[in-house]
Amino acid sequence: MYLTVACPDSSLEMHTAGMSNLTYNTATELLTCLRSGEISSAQLLEQHIQRVEQIDGHINAVVVRAFEAARQRASAADTARQRGEGWGPLHGLPMTVKESFDLPGTPTCWGFPQYRNNIAQQSALAVQRLLDAGAVVFGKTNVPVGLGDWQSFNPVYGTTNNPWDLSRSPGGSSGGASAALAAGMTPLELGSDIGASIRNPAHYCGVYGHKPTWGVVPMTGHQLPGVRCIDSLDIAVAGPLARSAQDLQLAMGVLTTPMQNFGALGWMPAQWRNIDKTPRQCRVAIVYDDPEARVDSSIQTRLHALADFLRAQGVTVLDNYRPVDSAQSHRVYSHLLRSATGAWLDDATYARFQDLAHQSDPALDTMRERVWRGSTLTHRDWIEFDQQRALLRAQWNAYFDSVELLITPIATSPAFLHNHQGERWERMLQVNGQEQPHTDSLFWAGYPGVVGLPATAIPIGHSPEGLPVGAQIIGNSFADPLCLEMARWLETEWCGFVPPPDLPIRAS
Repeated sequence: MYLTVACPDSSLEMHTAGMSNLTYNTATELLTCLRSGEISSAQLLEQHIQRVEQIDGHINAVVVRAFEAARQRASAADTARQRGEGWGPLHGLPMTVKESFDLPGTPTCWGFPQYRNNIAQQSALAVQRLLDAGAVVFGKTNVPVGLGDWQSFNPVYGTTNNPWDLSRSPGGSSGGASAALAAGMTPLELGSDIGASIRNPAHYCGVYGHKPTWGVVPMTGHQLPGVRCIDSLDIAVAGPLARSAQDLQLAMGVLTTPMQNFGALGWMPAQWRNIDKTPRQCRVAIVYDDPEARVDSSIQTRLHALADFLRAQGVTVLDNYRPVDSAQSHRVYSHLLRSATGAWLDDATYARFQDLAHQSDPALDTMRERVWRGSTLTHRDWIEFDQQRALLRAQWNAYFDSVELLITPIATSPAFLHNHQGERWERMLQVNGQEQPHTDSLFWAGYPGVVGLPATAIPIGHSPEGLPVGAQIIGNSFADPLCLEMARWLETEWCGFVPPPDLPIRAS
């Protein structure tokens, strides 16, 4: 039996062949197979381990391997099922998680050589929720150093390649996660996002990812030794990546149960924002481009195709209806983001950035200056930027009185060629035939991120060169279910995951 899911702009098709080859089945489909007894957890795990051993030498995504511990857990899952026990909604499902999350008996180093022997003693809270739901975690996936790049390379584990083109980046910082999903090495992943680290890799590799509303998925255990305040900016989140929107819904149900009590916010599990509309009934705004971060025509073309589809389905679409001033949003996000990352700079680097900030021309306001100034903000200046963020938050909230969802680009181009030279803002890529700094894409990362809004990354087709491109569906705070439902509807009716062709296979 074959399942075919194809985007209208592509001749590529997804074929998954019954029980003989489950490489590209979704997590939801695999769980159905497990429950029916068509395959055991141990057998399914071995299929994924074999896939890793066959192709990961070319991709380098699953860099921490816990195969033996996973085999023991898969066997226990099968035994429990035979006894009639149910471990939860992920009972027996093999999966991986991002290297930055603690998993007992494995290192958590974030790509830093000095932490390569930092062996976790207990699971990160989000990982524990997956385990409590019955998941079988068999490995961890690659990241950039300090989770600070849209490439995934570091001196501990090396470079992860994009399965669509091994000469290109899979994104970051959850780059190993997206590459492993796209290559069929894992059906479900746990990532994290402060600067599009879930959304960016999903876009580059053609998979799905969800950046939740800030605070709904716990971050405890996603930190290096000595760090107590996990998110000093109040926008870093943990969330799932998958090959289907339905799998994102499944994972979010696990990751948000039980919810935390947010005190003054008074928000509990039953209080997801209640929007009593189907995707067809939503008013949807679409932004295709912005002067702050020009977007390649290959992405804009697919966004216009999406707008055409929505209109044909009777959806009200508002073109270029924007929530906030783009320049202000980008400036606030850039400085607050760098203030958070700058808090962990060593003394020498901090002092150098202070000197560079003081010596820089006040009239210059590129990403370079924002890194220097944001990393060394005074408390007074930080408060001023935070006040501006409060204004942005109020503007976004008012915006969602007139629309339910906003769809925008995730990045300015499809996946780019590996480039590990120099500072991030010095690296250039081609956008519509013009050179543009890699870091311009931070605008799209921070658009919903600076105020902690949910955003679901979806595949929307392919560039003329055959590379996947994506978009993000943004909703109001706690409107995660609506973002995910729109993603699932589009997956079913318009465009879904397509696997990369011609992956190299190692001889066994």
